[in-house]
Amino acid sequence: MKVLIVKLSSLGDVVHAMPAVQDLRRALAGVQIDWVVERAFAPLVARCEGVRKVIACDLRRWRKQPFSRQTRQEWRAFKGDLQGETYDAVIDLQGLTKSALVSWLARTTPRGRRISLANQTDGSSFEAPARWVADVAIELAPHVHAVQRSRILCAAALKYEAPEAMRFGLLPGALAAVQPMVVKPGFTPNPFVPRKPVVALVHGTSRADKQWPLASWVALGQQLNHSGFTVALAHGSAAEKATSEAIAKQLNDAWVWPAMGLDALTDTMARCAGVIGVDSGLSHIAVALGLPHVQIYNFDTAWRTGPPSTNAARQVSVYAAPWPEVDAVWQAWEGLDTPVLCR
Repeated sequence: MKVLIVKLSSLGDVVHAMPAVQDLRRALAGVQIDWVVERAFAPLVARCEGVRKVIACDLRRWRKQPFSRQTRQEWRAFKGDLQGETYDAVIDLQGLTKSALVSWLARTTPRGRRISLANQTDGSSFEAPARWVADVAIELAPHVHAVQRSRILCAAALKYEAPEAMRFGLLPGALAAVQPMVVKPGFTPNPFVPRKPVVALVHGTSRADKQWPLASWVALGQQLNHSGFTVALAHGSAAEKATSEAIAKQLNDAWVWPAMGLDALTDTMARCAGVIGVDSGLSHIAVALGLPHVQIYNFDTAWRTGPPSTNAARQVSVYAAPWPEVDAVWQAWEGLDTPVLCR
């Protein structure tokens, strides 16, 4: 059986769809799974176990200049790639007009079906064309976790029962950045002394109202240093890099990561002892990697996108308005299973 997954963006949403792929592999022996995704997230999907082919698109960029020569050429190439296979099931896990367009363009076998959501769920987006294009539209309960949303849809579409146990199948590669050794004048480092375990702080997010105060990050980083951890600081933009550097200046042991692609960033994070971060795509990657993780929420929405309750011993969320206090986040971190040392 050949299945095409359509989940284009954004980063956290792409991560949340990965367990549905693992369910499909378990339920349908020998299933071939391809995935259409925005090019920026293609390196991550390529690390999802069981995905045979990643079909990358640039819809976000194309819509800015829809009639340019470059857009027309790239669109034709994308259509050729998309329509190079026929599928027994095309499953739109996005539920938007743009994903409906992709589903409509994909080719199906004579008995193949296009499957989509029939309704919006709490906190998610939904647009009517997704239902119009679908041969089968499946209605879901409104109050459902983002991970379960995709799992339930796939299970209902292809007539199997999603297992209680869940895995993301996100497999890190070999592109991890190497922590530089800081050598003080007059000091000869001993190469046999083990490095400290690294805890990554994820402060960047696409929404300003999801951020945590800089002073709180500094206080948390100082507590991590005092407990024997090196603090790593990720960034995805010039503004986020400036914040990382501002935090690092006030810590005794900090490593501001270099600019990295999503694949290298995932691989580097996989080597950490744990992650503490706001509600963002990188935090969701930490969950998918199975790392000890505390996710910080300024809104009571962890039920929808936070770490699944099935792994509460290693991954938890902390919520308070206007934001959680440092002590609450630290207590949550200390309450996790003992963080593993860096590999």
